[in-house]
Amino acid sequence: MVMWVFGYGSLVWNPGFNYDEKVLGFIKGYKRVFDLACIDHRGTPEHPARTCTLEKDEEAICWGTAFCVRGGPEEERLAMEYLERRECEYDLKTCVDFYKEDDPLKPSVTGVIVFTSTPDKVSNKYYLGPAPLEDMARQIATANGPCGNNRDYLFLLEKAMHDIGHEEDYVIELANEVRKVLAESSTKKEPRGSRVANKSKKSNVPTAHQILLPHQPEAVATTI
Repeated sequence: MVMWVFGYGSLVWNPGFNYDEKVLGFIKGYKRVFDLACIDHRGTPEHPARTCTLEKDEEAICWGTAFCVRGGPEEERLAMEYLERRECEYDLKTCVDFYKEDDPLKPSVTGVIVFTSTPDKVSNKYYLGPAPLEDMARQIATANGPCGNNRDYLFLLEKAMHDIGHEEDYVIELANEVRKVLAESSTKKEPRGSRVANKSKKSNVPTAHQILLPHQPEAVATTI
């Protein structure tokens, strides 16, 4: 028995479950958007974070990482139980074809599971929908939860996409807008007399190249 799962958000840099193989590649017909609320990891019910989900787009591709779990039903069950707890805001599991860069026309793996969400605010309470870039940036810059703040989620995704060689303009633009919000907020908090002295200093908000990702093993054999 073999189970494949596609990660396009935090799973790219922090899978958190035991797997046997990790493969870089992409899926077709979907694009990454920050339209899903997170109220238990990077945000709260009162101030939800914005995290990644997928939106259908026939012309788009979405780069990420596919993880393979081998060994049998028990190993698959343990991995899926973990993922369902972690990805509890995602109400759909979709099966997709997964492609590798060296053969973009023929699927490398079929039936790969990807967690997605219903784009409907009525039937899906976690769906926030699109918003102006500035509004999304302000929300991401200020949201915090038990697992950390929302901005680090975005910055780590930006870093992960840079590291795998497939930076995404949408993610970079949003991350830069968040840095702008943070820089403006920092300036407002400074005493008036210190603003001139600090005017020439560089922002201390990390760029994608300055962030260190948590170490993850390339492959971890599942043990019971």
